[in-house]
Amino acid sequence: MKISWKVVALMLFLFRICLTLAQESGSDSSPTLPKEQESCTGIFIMYNFISREKEYPRVKNATAQSWAFNSSVTILNMGTTELKAWKIFIRFQYKEILVSADGAVLTSSVDFPAPVGNGTYLSGYPQTDLETSIDTANDLSKIQAKVTLKGTQFGLRSPRNPMPRTLKLANHGYKCPSPTHRASSMYICCVKDSKFKANKTTTKFLPRQKGDLLIAYDVTQAYVNNYLVEVTIENKHALGRLDHWNLTWEWTRGEFIDKLKGAYVRELDVSDCLHGQAGNYYQAMDFSSVLNCQKNPILFDLPPEKANDTQMGKIPYCCRNGTLLPTTMDRTKSKSAFQMQVYKLPPDLNRTVIYPPQKWKIVGVLNPDYKCGSPIRVEPTKFPDPAGLEAIKPAIASWQIVCNISSPSKGKFRCCVTFSAYYNKSVIPCDTCACGCEDTLKCNPSRKAMLLPAEALLVPFNNRSKKAIAWASIHHFHIPKPLPCGDNCGVSVHWHVSSVYKQGWAARMTLFNWKKLNFENWFTALQFKKASSGYQKMYSFNGTLLSQLNNTIFVQGIEGMNYLIGLKNGSNPEEDPAVPGKLQSVVTFKKKTDLDIAKGYGFPSKVFFNGEECALPSRIPISSVIRFSVNLLLLFVCKIVSFLLIQHLN
Repeated sequence: MKISWKVVALMLFLFRICLTLAQESGSDSSPTLPKEQESCTGIFIMYNFISREKEYPRVKNATAQSWAFNSSVTILNMGTTELKAWKIFIRFQYKEILVSADGAVLTSSVDFPAPVGNGTYLSGYPQTDLETSIDTANDLSKIQAKVTLKGTQFGLRSPRNPMPRTLKLANHGYKCPSPTHRASSMYICCVKDSKFKANKTTTKFLPRQKGDLLIAYDVTQAYVNNYLVEVTIENKHALGRLDHWNLTWEWTRGEFIDKLKGAYVRELDVSDCLHGQAGNYYQAMDFSSVLNCQKNPILFDLPPEKANDTQMGKIPYCCRNGTLLPTTMDRTKSKSAFQMQVYKLPPDLNRTVIYPPQKWKIVGVLNPDYKCGSPIRVEPTKFPDPAGLEAIKPAIASWQIVCNISSPSKGKFRCCVTFSAYYNKSVIPCDTCACGCEDTLKCNPSRKAMLLPAEALLVPFNNRSKKAIAWASIHHFHIPKPLPCGDNCGVSVHWHVSSVYKQGWAARMTLFNWKKLNFENWFTALQFKKASSGYQKMYSFNGTLLSQLNNTIFVQGIEGMNYLIGLKNGSNPEEDPAVPGKLQSVVTFKKKTDLDIAKGYGFPSKVFFNGEECALPSRIPISSVIRFSVNLLLLFVCKIVSFLLIQHLN
């Protein structure tokens, strides 16, 4: 019997469809791994480049052309130990800007789009832990995590595949070799480090970590569609501090805040609930009593008068007006806490399904810059029994967010230092744009700051130009055009070496407040290369030498001098400039035999104000004696050269 070619073609077509469907239906049954990686006994990580296309604008310069790329990362636990809070590092190399990461979050808690050209850390979310194949009967949903990456990259012509430079597991206790590259993929097998000694723990959770600022997210009551959580912020750094703190995060699963005690929200905004999924699900709820439905709410501490308020206060460690002092200053004021009731949305309607918010950030008025990591599940916090009996009540679930202080980069400071000395008439001001420059049309942001007379320190920068030009004219200093920009710092610390004598030396420290905000219970910390250990006394401030902290001199104001007032208008604003808040004290030191004050050892190498590191001048005062001797030497050399030249011509 003859079969028509059309029938044969139809049968082949149907066979191909069936084969494709069979392949697709079985694609999730087991991961697709390189053959040589089947022997991996640790954590297997694979990066796959999927596709890319040109973005707008289209340019001829290949290095300037942007490309939209798609890639994926697979993390598979092939070992015998559960991987808690997995974290990977990807070293990108083509000026990548990450736009989204489905299945993970940026460990640095920065917002998308995020520049990651020098590499980035990714933490798992919502799947943070990877169980073992043995304990789950090879359940891929529990032992494997997949991350889909989308972003922009630059500078690589098609058809080359823009692969990362390297890839590794960032969890402690693992060793990772160099990754293997195969066309559009790269993979690596990280194994347990036999030399790594992990902390012994009797629970299935990760041990609590150390950091400069620790935030605890403790769920104390759980219901089907909502839960009660207590958030505790604890300052652990000897010089860290927060004033009028503002705390924010990002809800990733549609949660919203119904009630708060011990803190409050900046905006009473429920529009996202009314017009979103929450409004559709909770149709019978009165959203007029809900506090906040924003994806990124901003919370702040309450003033002390709300501490005993039955509706807003009555929470231990609350209501301190947003002040977190370091333990070196006052241990009883180093902690803040508040409670909130959080409502959830489907599919998380289960008492045990709770996801903490991500991208935590906390800032103060003039305080250190804290960088917070992702929440890590830890052993439940144990609270004292509310009945007052000798019993404890553990939280239902606890997470820890670790925040560490990052040193400010150039132009990102918020306070600065000025120098002067008895052996030089000029004051070295703060560096140009030390705290950033917004308007540079009428000033030069790259020129060095001009030397000043001492009285100019009391004058705001906008009124200093005439004094700086006059001082430069008198002493024959160069006058740049346009003039350098200002420092734009809120607080400046002036250090003046006032005298040197046989047994020691003395200095004056002056604080200038250029902000209209008052600073209560301020502190300053000074570090010197060699002079700290010779510290003797401060006369108007309280000074303590902390030898265990890099020989830091910790300075506070005594009673009556612990309040640094803000900037005040002059008596006649049209003629008189504004007057900064000012405090001053004399400091004395014992002199060491190898300490030459005139060569810079009398000036601090680091200065902190309320925990914020201040920008130091790029130069120090030069002794006129040294300058005079150098000038004589140059003059002598010039005369000899001139004499030899005349002899040669004759």
